[in-house]
Amino acid sequence: MGSSDYSVVAEGLRKRYGDKVALDGLDLAVRRGTVLGLLGPNGAGKTTSVRILSTLLRADGGRAEVAGVDVRAEPARVRRRIGLTGQNAAVDEILSARQNLRMFGRLYHLDHATAWRRAEELLAQFSLAEAADKQVKGFSGGMRRRLDLAASMILAPQVLFLDEPTTGLDPRGRSEVWDAVRSLAAGGTTVLLTTHYLDEADKLSDRIAVIDQGRNITEDTPAGLKRAVGGDRLEVVLTDPADLERTVKTMARVTKGVGPERDEESLRVHTPVADGVAALTAVARELEERAVSVEDIGLRRPTLDEVFLRLTGGDASPVPGQQANDPKERRPADASSAAEPSEETHA
Repeated sequence: MGSSDYSVVAEGLRKRYGDKVALDGLDLAVRRGTVLGLLGPNGAGKTTSVRILSTLLRADGGRAEVAGVDVRAEPARVRRRIGLTGQNAAVDEILSARQNLRMFGRLYHLDHATAWRRAEELLAQFSLAEAADKQVKGFSGGMRRRLDLAASMILAPQVLFLDEPTTGLDPRGRSEVWDAVRSLAAGGTTVLLTTHYLDEADKLSDRIAVIDQGRNITEDTPAGLKRAVGGDRLEVVLTDPADLERTVKTMARVTKGVGPERDEESLRVHTPVADGVAALTAVARELEERAVSVEDIGLRRPTLDEVFLRLTGGDASPVPGQQANDPKERRPADASSAAEPSEETHA
C-alpha cells in the first residue's frame, strides 16, 4: 500500500447492498500516469469500485489509497486530488462552455483570476476554444463529454475516474473523447476507466482488469489477455468449394500443427499457427502455385470481445498464466450474486 509507483491501490474491498454482494475482496493497483480499463458484466462491481475510490461510497471492508491518501481516513484530501466524470454529463446546458468552466472553478474555491485563467487553458486543451461562447445545449454529444472532462480537470487532478464516459455517443463523439483521454494520460494523469465498449478499453488502456461477482479474474495488457485466450490463426477464404479439400491438406502440411478446420458454407479454412507471418507467406505461395482461387487470406488475432466472453461466460477462474498485479493468490469467484445500485455516478 502507498507505493510511490501507484496512484490507485485497493486491497480486499468489500461492499454489500442488503443481501447482495457487490464487492467481495477486490484488489486493484494502477501505476502513475497509466490508463487502467476496468471491465466486467453488469453487476460485476465496476461502478461500486469507482464510487468507493472517489469517496462517494464507504466500503464495508478492505483498504484503499488514491494519490497516496487513505480513502477512508482522509476523504477530503482525496477529493482535492481526483477528478470524476460519470455516465451523464454534469454541465449546465444554458451556460456557455466558458461560463461552465469558470463556474466550476469558483465552485472549487479558485479565486476569480485563477478560475478565469484555468477555464481558458482547458478550452484550449480540449479543443473547445472556437465554441467557448456558445450555449452547451447546441453542442454535439462528443463536445459535451469533452467539456465534462474539462470540468473534471479544473484542479489538474492526479487521478481521473471515468465511469462509462462514452455511453450513448456516436462514433465521432467517442473518437473525440478518446483523443481527450489519450491527451490526459500523455500529460501524466492516471486514469481509471470503466466501460462496456471493449474496443474502447482495447484502444485506451495500458492494462485491463477483468472483474466478475465483485472479485478479480485477471489483469494484463490488452495484448497479453488476447494471447492468453489463443494465439494467431491463419484463415483462408476461398471462391470455389472444389478447392476446400486441397486447401485443408496444404495448410496442414505447411503449418505442421493442429488439423485445419473448415466451414463449407462460408468456404473458410483456418488453423492456429505459431509463426504467423512465416506460415502466412508459405501457405499463400503454395496456394498460388496450385492455382487455388483465394478471396481472402490473413492472420486473425483474438479480440477483446472473445477474451471477455471467455472470462465472464460462466467460468470465472483465471486464465492460465495470468495474474492480477497484487501478489496475493486470487480466489475463483463463487456463486454469490453481485449487484450494484442503479444510480449513475455524476461529476
